[in-house]
Amino acid sequence: MKTLAYQLVERLSKEVQPFQDTQSSYDFPTVLFDAAKFGNAEFLNILISSYPDIIWIADNQNRSLFHIAVLNRQESVFNLIYEIAAVKEIILTYVDDKNENILHLAGYLAPSSRLNIVSGAALQMQRELLWFKEVEKIVPPSYLNMKSSGLTPGDLFTKKHKNLRREGEKWMKDTANYCMIMATLITTVVFAAAFTVPGGSSQDTGTPILLKSIWFRLFFILDAIALFSSSSSILIFLSILTSRFTEMDSLVSLPSKLVLGLTTLFISIAGMVVAFSATCFLVFKSEMTSLPIVIIALAGVPIILFVLLRYQLWVDISRSTFLSRFLFRPR
Repeated sequence: MKTLAYQLVERLSKEVQPFQDTQSSYDFPTVLFDAAKFGNAEFLNILISSYPDIIWIADNQNRSLFHIAVLNRQESVFNLIYEIAAVKEIILTYVDDKNENILHLAGYLAPSSRLNIVSGAALQMQRELLWFKEVEKIVPPSYLNMKSSGLTPGDLFTKKHKNLRREGEKWMKDTANYCMIMATLITTVVFAAAFTVPGGSSQDTGTPILLKSIWFRLFFILDAIALFSSSSSILIFLSILTSRFTEMDSLVSLPSKLVLGLTTLFISIAGMVVAFSATCFLVFKSEMTSLPIVIIALAGVPIILFVLLRYQLWVDISRSTFLSRFLFRPR
């Protein structure tokens, strides 16, 4: 259906020829600007290929297709600008009837329909910063300080995103706080377990009685992994809580720390549970062979629950932080 629709557009663009008798850009049908607004890049790509002059068209506010794409956060349409390098510099100089350039439009808050494609206020703020920084790279340097209603693009961005930044800060602090409490509990448990040797110690030498058992070694290694990873998780979440929460921190630093903190927290949970399972094998394997197997099966439940409950958050943060660099590329 989608392929047929594109073929129909191609045939119609050849037959109708709607641009030959256009006297003014303001008489041009709004279908182009609707396509830019809703992200129909394929439709625009077909028409631009047939009629390259439509890239100069501006609406009644003197905004080009790319200005509309930035205002509505449509990266698929905005990326077309990288394929028209010869005229890109001219289009970027368009200023609308409010004396706002394309960077001012990037300073406005995105429509809710586009803002909500990313979960969490902190990640939404990160996506907004990515847009602003990308547009900032390609506009003329003089446009960075151009004022509209007394505000530069940077001032406008700060003003329009004030509430979103505050919500993102609260979300990030709450998440870090809850995770740090969990990491602290794990650290306490595994630290105490390291000095409570399963099977006891020899009264003569003080060495663990079950020292030569492979299950004892596995227990001690996993307990150490859980201790080190939970301690690292505490430090990471503490650094988030003590951060200044500036706009630039929301771009890379804070999301990266949150990803790393969740990863180390998961490792500590898994290490603690597997260390407990190794202890069960160590103590009960000679007496009740079926009991350790049942306990290990039950021990997998908290690990699975943590993955199910936090996996989507981890994926969203990782994708937004590490894959968003590929958001603005020519297709």
